[in-house]
Amino acid sequence: MKTKKIVFTALLSALVCVLAPFSLQIGPIPISLATLAVYFVAASADLKISLPAILVYIGLGGVGVPVFSGFQGGFQKLMGLTGGYIIGYIPCVIIIGLLLKASSKKLMIPISMAAGTAVLYIFGTVWFLVLTGKELAYALAVCVVPFLLGDGIKIAAATALTLIIKPRLEKILTP
Repeated sequence: MKTKKIVFTALLSALVCVLAPFSLQIGPIPISLATLAVYFVAASADLKISLPAILVYIGLGGVGVPVFSGFQGGFQKLMGLTGGYIIGYIPCVIIIGLLLKASSKKLMIPISMAAGTAVLYIFGTVWFLVLTGKELAYALAVCVVPFLLGDGIKIAAATALTLIIKPRLEKILTP
């Protein structure tokens, strides 16, 4: 069973590594598929699997593997304008995992993702403010507003994927 969990963790981390680099640069913060992958990983596995999967992704990117947006990697990316969002995946996954553990209702899946996204926005926007010294209104205009619709769509897609795939994954992971 331990081997299955390790393999599943690695597969989920690989999923994030494959999707996250695909991005569209619309300003200082790109739109990427990373959040879609993070939502799915957090909702499809418990925290003992999802959190290590995200930590592996961040670690790989931090040491230079080009798994961050725009096929970039390295510690400088973690310290750059998008670093707060990348680090913000950790509390995002934790929030989603804890809320889904507290309630197994299907409606909790998108609610937990929205809550995780709010925390992610806070981490990323605060980091952006610290690095740039810009005003909050400017930061919200470039770090939050352009992403609301897209993240809503990603939440809907990740919810649908989770509802389809999670029951099958649970069959594989239960002894």
